[in-house]
Amino acid sequence: MNNLNSINNKIIIISSPSGAGKTTICKYLLKKIDNIELSISYTTRPKRKNEKNEKDYFFINREKFYELAKKNYFVETAKVFDYYYGTPLENINKSFKKNNHILFDIDWQGAKKIRKKFDKSQIIDFFILPPNKKELKNRLEKRGRENIREINKRLSLAVGEIKHYKEYQFVLINENIIDTVNNLVKIIKNSLFIYEIKDKINNYKIG
Repeated sequence: MNNLNSINNKIIIISSPSGAGKTTICKYLLKKIDNIELSISYTTRPKRKNEKNEKDYFFINREKFYELAKKNYFVETAKVFDYYYGTPLENINKSFKKNNHILFDIDWQGAKKIRKKFDKSQIIDFFILPPNKKELKNRLEKRGRENIREINKRLSLAVGEIKHYKEYQFVLINENIIDTVNNLVKIIKNSLFIYEIKDKINNYKIG
């Protein structure tokens, strides 16, 4: 198990089924919480129109992904909708060296692997639930990125993903994005404060 010997810096994980709002939530959190960076993943999926390479993802082909994976470059990998995603360990190292927390926008598979590799005291994780299946379908349709077949595939996968919500420390239902973000900010700040106090007590010396 890795331990980067950071006293106050944490790994913050946001997971949800596709369309439940985790990417939008992460963008808000980056603006509302100090000393936090987004971990940029590598992926083999095609770049979307509004995405930028090295800002949203590092877009690479499968051969390059396999090459990096064999070199143990990734701290976690996952296959989602026939595409691979991977998080470089150096993302965490760089953030902690700058005394920053690191934010992960990853699915339950990636979160599970992160938990296995890092001490639980270094992790604060959240699962974001949609209000219901009908609302999730509405949100996927409004994005306008997928056809009906792809939407139904995502809905089917969402049912399986949601079953893993009990593996997370915190679970929120995203009925309203602003309310959800505000609640997340409160929980994260309170958790960071509690961890800071615990770390001070653990490292306390009377003289």
